[in-house]
Amino acid sequence: MTSLIGQTQQAEKDRSEVKKETKKKKKRKKKVKLPNIDLSHWKVTLPVTNNKGKPYEIGPPEISDFASNEIAKPYMYIDSTKGAIVFHAMPTASKTKNTKYTRSELREQMVPGDNNVNWTFKDGAYMKGKIQMDEVTRDDDGKYHRVIIMQIHGRLTNEQRDLIGEDDNNAPPILKIYWDKGKVRVKTKVLKNINASDTQILLEDAWDDDEGFNFEQEVGFRKFTLEVKVSDGKMVIVLNGNEHKVYESIHMKKWGIFENYFKAGNYFQSRDKGAYAKVRFYELEVSH
Repeated sequence: MTSLIGQTQQAEKDRSEVKKETKKKKKRKKKVKLPNIDLSHWKVTLPVTNNKGKPYEIGPPEISDFASNEIAKPYMYIDSTKGAIVFHAMPTASKTKNTKYTRSELREQMVPGDNNVNWTFKDGAYMKGKIQMDEVTRDDDGKYHRVIIMQIHGRLTNEQRDLIGEDDNNAPPILKIYWDKGKVRVKTKVLKNINASDTQILLEDAWDDDEGFNFEQEVGFRKFTLEVKVSDGKMVIVLNGNEHKVYESIHMKKWGIFENYFKAGNYFQSRDKGAYAKVRFYELEVSH
């Protein structure tokens, strides 16, 4: 009888252990999270060179399988405990034209694989991201290095490029959004001469940086949302759904001559030795 009771108690103990182990497994399963980001209309530029000495890029459809790409893994990877894509950048020899800085950054492609189809302010555009600074180094003065996390970049059409005698389609960025010492800082462009002709406006040196704008909220290393809303002659930046910066001026109206595309990720703004940053993107969406 005693033996039977002991067996029953042992069986109950075993069942209890099985239940506990099952609960643990369920908890472990619940911890695996994936970011809410569709990469089918993006290409990425990474801080590593390809076999031609140019920055390594992955475009659609291959970018959808970036997590299995051995070259991409150190610079763009999924953090499944947080449900985010991590963009990791540091100073390397992999620099795009017209810059001294490196990036692990997405570039919008309205038509997958094609850089030649873009949008104007009149067309309208919207981008929203849920972002978090994960890690970032400090400079010799103890200040955090800056990172550009979102952009709207201008682009010359082939006709505009030929008209002003340029050898590429590059135009200035009308919007740069920085993570800057725990704050969100916005920079845009202004015309040096508002009476410049349509042809003169196409020249990069026709534009200057504005004085910049800092949102009041400090985001630090917490999650935050950014929205960029573009319409004819107007650009609105929204932080966490409750703080707005509106750009609606002759400069925005004149910018309507350019085509544009969105960028998002980690455009690291330092060449300091040993410097780096890791930026998490939990969500990223674009619409037109």
